[in-house]
Amino acid sequence: MTMQRPRPRPFGRALCSMITPFTADGGPDLDGAQKLAAHLVAEGCDGLVLNGTTGESPTTTDAEKTALVRAVREAVGERAAVVAGVGSASTRHTVELGRAAENAGADGLLVVTPYYSRPPQDALAAHFRQVADAVGIPLMLYDIPGRTGTRIEPDTLMRVSAHPRIVAVKDCAYDLLGSTKVIARTSLAYYSGCEETNLPLYAVGAAGFVSTVANAAPRAMRAVLDAFDAGLTAEATALNQLTLPLAELMMASGLPGTVTAKALLGAIGLPAGPVREPLRPADRETAGRLLAAYEELSRLHPATPRAHRAGAAPEVPGRAQSST
Repeated sequence: MTMQRPRPRPFGRALCSMITPFTADGGPDLDGAQKLAAHLVAEGCDGLVLNGTTGESPTTTDAEKTALVRAVREAVGERAAVVAGVGSASTRHTVELGRAAENAGADGLLVVTPYYSRPPQDALAAHFRQVADAVGIPLMLYDIPGRTGTRIEPDTLMRVSAHPRIVAVKDCAYDLLGSTKVIARTSLAYYSGCEETNLPLYAVGAAGFVSTVANAAPRAMRAVLDAFDAGLTAEATALNQLTLPLAELMMASGLPGTVTAKALLGAIGLPAGPVREPLRPADRETAGRLLAAYEELSRLHPATPRAHRAGAAPEVPGRAQSST
């Protein structure tokens, strides 16, 4: 019988798409970022993805992005991979951000499909290769057509996989067949970028996940992969099902994951702070539901600690947002 080839895992298995903590006045909270990063790594994250959508990259400056990478690198040392989001609508700007992140200590770059301009596939491939040629660290390509308007087609992924520094994909394309084909035919490491596909994609050969929910429940998210790797597939399924109520509230409630993650982190006593406009904070009712789901996961899941202020009214920074 032919043995399955090892899964490539250039950045580990369990990655958190980390929020960017802000101070009460909306400035960067680098001390808070270092504390949160150290906590996430201690709780089982192999890597931290900074300056992504969850990290509010559309509203942080280039200098703030670089400072965050440098601060988190200092906090976690070599205990975890640091992947910096550098994608933009401009190839030139993406290269500039990539070089700055590399100089600040990033281990890899998350490069999203250029948005709004919707380049054709040949231009898209050229964009990724140009960024990869300009830096000395590996790239994770971010396929999220629901936000960018353009899919990285499987054939395109297969072509660019020949580049030595294009090593991974963050997959939010919701195309299990297409993803499975690329996994089977290339050495690209696939990371699920959507909590509901973490286990299905892992089962067909993915490397792991990049999770927003892991900001609040890193051990619970990782435990699913640990069980699967141990051959306990029924347990992996059961553990995955335990995370679904919290994942649904955080990622499918009509609010961006940044908003729900910051509301929950604030409620359980971890650095978060406000969101930046045009985002608005979750209202108290939403934050209360998030905390209740977290507490229920804590009760049922041995890997999830109870909230620091269990039973207390959630603290929600900034002004209230209507739930409608």
